[in-house]
Amino acid sequence: MTSLASERSAAPRSSAAPAEPLYGAQRPRIETSPPGAVSTAGQEAIDLAAKVGLKLDPWQQHVLRVAMGENELGDWVASDVAVNLPRQNGKGALIEARVLWGLFIGGEKQILLSAHEFKTVLNARDRIEGLIKGCPDLLKRVKAFVRTVGREGILLHDGRELRYIARSSGSGRGFTASCVIFDECMVLDDAAMAALAPTTDAVPNSQLWYLGSAGIGAASLQLGRLRKRSLAVLESGAPDPTLAYFEWSIDPHVKECGSGCDQHDEVDSVESLLKSNPAVGYRLQVEKSMNRRLTLGNALYARERLGVGDYPDEDGDSWTVIGKDAWEALADGSSQAEGPYAFAIDTTPERSYTSICVAGRNGAAVHVEVIENRPGTQWVLDRAAELHERWKPRCWVIDPSSPAGSFIKELEERLDVEVVKPRARDVAQATGQFYDAVVSQQLVHIGGQAPLSIALAGARKRDLGEAWAWARRGVGIDISPLVGVTLARWGLSAEIEEKPVEVEPWVAYD
Repeated sequence: MTSLASERSAAPRSSAAPAEPLYGAQRPRIETSPPGAVSTAGQEAIDLAAKVGLKLDPWQQHVLRVAMGENELGDWVASDVAVNLPRQNGKGALIEARVLWGLFIGGEKQILLSAHEFKTVLNARDRIEGLIKGCPDLLKRVKAFVRTVGREGILLHDGRELRYIARSSGSGRGFTASCVIFDECMVLDDAAMAALAPTTDAVPNSQLWYLGSAGIGAASLQLGRLRKRSLAVLESGAPDPTLAYFEWSIDPHVKECGSGCDQHDEVDSVESLLKSNPAVGYRLQVEKSMNRRLTLGNALYARERLGVGDYPDEDGDSWTVIGKDAWEALADGSSQAEGPYAFAIDTTPERSYTSICVAGRNGAAVHVEVIENRPGTQWVLDRAAELHERWKPRCWVIDPSSPAGSFIKELEERLDVEVVKPRARDVAQATGQFYDAVVSQQLVHIGGQAPLSIALAGARKRDLGEAWAWARRGVGIDISPLVGVTLARWGLSAEIEEKPVEVEPWVAYD
């Protein structure tokens, strides 16, 4: 993993507004692209963007020209395009320009746009629709702006379409796309890749676009792969045959650096801010951006504003609590839980994803499984009611101090049950019991559940007195599947308080 910048100073080196306007670097610190481009469709995308009122920064124009380079046959030189830069720098405009070109100039039959959080896709939808509606020449070519849930998109009269996709293990299957855009690719797992990337395989000249910010641990496995390929090009000099990669970031000091090191970048310098943020001078202000370090601290500021990422290594930087081999050894695709069952619910601190999990006996072992892992929270109570009606579990478990604690009251009223509410020491015991069950091979799972595997790969510990539990914050992944199966397993032996039976009052009269 890339080491975060060391904390070298408590105050910004340059916090006062400069006398002359400063602008961020319009060329990335890391850039590689395949050879062989003799022309580019990027200029067409730039001109179309200008026509609809979308003014692109120099860096955005540069990326489009390089990423949309064509060989002598008119095919893409780069079938994979990755743009890695801090937030609020304008990657949304880059997406909009690429989508508009594909719909109205490029002849791309189908474009898929996905993001980690579907609300991000819907924000892009509103911006793209606004640009089209503001340009009569484009608007007259639109047959429908589709807003039906699950089918959101734009359909043209000639059959071309843009589809907005909620990212999941099943999303995108059945489509044949000319271009797939992965926004928020710093959170992109193998399940979503397996569902969406092959949609372009049957299209002779197709592209995959990845856009995101600095890596955030195990969740950034795919972005880490792309970055590793680009760095290999810079190290070996041998071009990558398909990848165009652009990264705005700094190369921070590491703990081995001496006080006089001039080979790395300072976290608290204006130069570092400019190097990693091309939107400075266009949308970002120097003083306001640098003062954010005082709020975030050096490590978070380095990641969020300077592009210093934490990228997993598939050779062993992840799976630090429970080993990958140990977990995969417990997989049994034919395993089934036997009643009585215990169900558990957990959601992420941001409430972006929620999991419903189950545990039940399988001989001498305990079977655990993720029943649902979906975006948001609105669906949870309805799905819980369906599961409760069908499986009649012995209990539902929710940690009352967790973000999922907000479900407890409504769940109890909806199901007419008493939710089991573990205390802090119970959570620690549940985590320890889960760990011990893995080590002693007294646990079984069906395997192939990407959300659970990703959670385990990125899992970290948080101290609870002399014990520990799963860390919710700072791990950069959806940990809810792991917390869910841990609590569900514990729920099999938890004491259940029976809900008191209300007796109709009566009075005896003489």
